[in-house]
Amino acid sequence: MDIERIHTPVMLERTVELLAPAIRQEGAALVDATLGMGGHSRAFLERFPELTVIGLDRDTDALGIARERLAAFGDRARFVHTVYDGIAEAIRSEGFDEVQGVLFDLGVSSLQLDRAERGFAYAKDAPLDMRMDSTRGRTAADVIAESSEQELRRIFQEYGEEKLAQRYARAIVRARAEEPITRSGQLVAILTDATPVAVQRQGHPAKRVFQALRIEVNEELSVLQRAMPAALDSIALGGRIVVLAYQSLEDRIVKRVLQAASTSSAPPGLPMELPEHKPQFRLLVRGAELASESEQAENPRAKPVRMRAAERVRRPS
Repeated sequence: MDIERIHTPVMLERTVELLAPAIRQEGAALVDATLGMGGHSRAFLERFPELTVIGLDRDTDALGIARERLAAFGDRARFVHTVYDGIAEAIRSEGFDEVQGVLFDLGVSSLQLDRAERGFAYAKDAPLDMRMDSTRGRTAADVIAESSEQELRRIFQEYGEEKLAQRYARAIVRARAEEPITRSGQLVAILTDATPVAVQRQGHPAKRVFQALRIEVNEELSVLQRAMPAALDSIALGGRIVVLAYQSLEDRIVKRVLQAASTSSAPPGLPMELPEHKPQFRLLVRGAELASESEQAENPRAKPVRMRAAERVRRPS
């Protein structure tokens, strides 16, 4: 497998630019909360010789590859097998009380998409797995087999924002009554048959359903809702966080948490803002920043990215 070919870190230079002021100091630590194959982490370790990177990932395959790619950095590269809502425990386990930087590169990784046997890609027939941590938890096939029609509809609507959720849920329940749905190719065929021709012209019928199943299997949104506050609590004064999100549901969570952290908590009508009400963070970019047109052209996986960033400006007393 050619790692350099399949794995191009998204918005790498901009991410480095935003985190650099916080992590260039001696003894600084950065948490790469979604380590993947270590593309971002390698760049940080190369450019900041005093930096320690704590890489988190639930995917044991990704951790194995990252260990090999970052072996030359010795003890400056640390590895923790955990879901990223375990960020606080991971930081403590590596001997740190706080960190100067946190990076989240959310969504499915290049490794997961490009290994057909993982079942993430609707364009490749494979077992319906979709677990980011293949050592535990329910698979997508389990969700398809065990969920009621009403529950499947909810998953497709809530996590995929799929307008045909009811139609697809009904078609799946009807099909699984005849034989188990265990492969991505089976599911794609069922969804395609249930999709009006006019709708098929607007995009692949399986795209939103596969996204919804992946989010359900990996509990991605609930994990992110826990991880963002934990990450902010772990950041030292002057430290920074950068988050890359690839779909609107994730980006809304990130936006809400960062906006709350960067807004005064003073009740309306106070004649002056007391110090304890001042924001703990300040936003570093206006809204959500997109990848440049040139990067989107060179790396298609950069097209949907929305980047947000913030810096800690106050610690609670």
